[in-house]
Amino acid sequence: MKRVFTEKAPRPVGPYSQAVKVGEWLFISGQIPIDPTTSQVIRDDFRRASRQVLENIKAVVEAAGGTLENIVKVTVYMKDISRFSEFNEVYSEYFSKHKPARAVVEVSRLPKDVELEAEAIAYLGK
Repeated sequence: MKRVFTEKAPRPVGPYSQAVKVGEWLFISGQIPIDPTTSQVIRDDFRRASRQVLENIKAVVEAAGGTLENIVKVTVYMKDISRFSEFNEVYSEYFSKHKPARAVVEVSRLPKDVELEAEAIAYLGK
């Protein structure tokens, strides 16, 4: 088991790794809309926050030697499921041809009181 870390994604806000690689599998921890260059949470714009979450996932998978094409499963947690279509528009910018399995779940609260969080699993084998 190998921990993955990159400065291009936010530092963990608790006792966990950005991702853990086990064999050819990469398990990416939940990413919230924190801009890693400023360490600030994006709160003012849901689409911008959604992009930041996906950029953070992209940075972590790339740090492990993969790309978004390696992602096989994404789980998204949202405080307001009525924003589902807005999220889908942003998500399709990152996953247009490659469409991993996905679940979207409405939750009451998230860390740092953000609007959304996403985690992913990637397969880095051939």
